[in-house]
Amino acid sequence: MDTLPPLPPALPATRVALQRVATHVVARRRHHRSGRFGLRPSPGGIAAPATGAGDDLEVLRTDGDMLIFERGATATAVVMGDLTALAALVGVDLDAPFDAGHGTPPVGDPDDPLGIDGEAARVLGAWWTFTSSVLDEVVGWLGTGAAASVIQVWPEHFDAACDVAWGPGEGQRVNIGGSPGDAGDPAPYLYVGPWGPERPGDPAYWNAGFGAVLGYEELRAADDPRAAGVAFVRRGLELLAAG
Repeated sequence: MDTLPPLPPALPATRVALQRVATHVVARRRHHRSGRFGLRPSPGGIAAPATGAGDDLEVLRTDGDMLIFERGATATAVVMGDLTALAALVGVDLDAPFDAGHGTPPVGDPDDPLGIDGEAARVLGAWWTFTSSVLDEVVGWLGTGAAASVIQVWPEHFDAACDVAWGPGEGQRVNIGGSPGDAGDPAPYLYVGPWGPERPGDPAYWNAGFGAVLGYEELRAADDPRAAGVAFVRRGLELLAAG
């Protein structure tokens, strides 16, 4: 049974700072290497999937307030102090144009201290891992016909999410995922977001403009937060399937 820790006061500020690192250091580096910028949950934070092979094998990840750069047989770990130093470590150009979507955070002043709190960053990492575990079970329940996309942490909005083909209509798809918090709600939450206007069945379930959300504290209060999360996502998909 998964448990969820209390949210530290530093989480909102750390989330904003860590998103800048994720976008302009980790995602930029992955894009330079592979042309892709989606990230993955990793113990204590986020990671770019491995690229290359042999002495060129590379993994870039965060763990708490540390950035870890693994290349070949060597690993370098540094505190995430400012973007300038991190970009120099991994070899990315912060002045080069980079667009990860409409929510791409600005670089800002790359010399300003990031102020990432290690405890808060690890709570965020645990949240993305928790979300991925929930989504893995749901995708398994849906089966291969749902044609689920890969679960990724998208740097533009920082959600761990995927989308699935689901519903009675032709071409219907649904976003399912977990946000680490945002400007509207600073606490993490799970969500179900149909691509279309469909909100069938129980109107109390569809409690957000884009679909439905289940907040962190409600999950944390459950006897089994993971089971509660799976039940929440499955409920939305069952309502959509019934039309």
